[in-house]
Amino acid sequence: MKTAPCPVQQTATLLSDTWTMLLVRDMLEGPKRFCELERSLSGISTRTLTLKLKNLESEHLIKKRKDGSYSVTEKGRGLKMVESAMRRYGEKYL
Repeated sequence: MKTAPCPVQQTATLLSDTWTMLLVRDMLEGPKRFCELERSLSGISTRTLTLKLKNLESEHLIKKRKDGSYSVTEKGRGLKMVESAMRRYGEKYL
């Protein structure tokens, strides 16, 4: 009998890289252009940013708009509570 995947494990896998939540955090404030995201995330290479944006699009967390900017989808907005919890944790314990 096959067990259902653990939702915590699936979410942890989705958010496991360094940049995912930082990109989502920025786009939760509103649509962002590539150059705005690049400036906001010091240390990310152009190639890495491109790959991360494509991955987030394939996971349906963000979408590229007609004007060339990126915005979160409904699924991406669902991460707001995760982002808020991470912010509160960091402010309290780190």
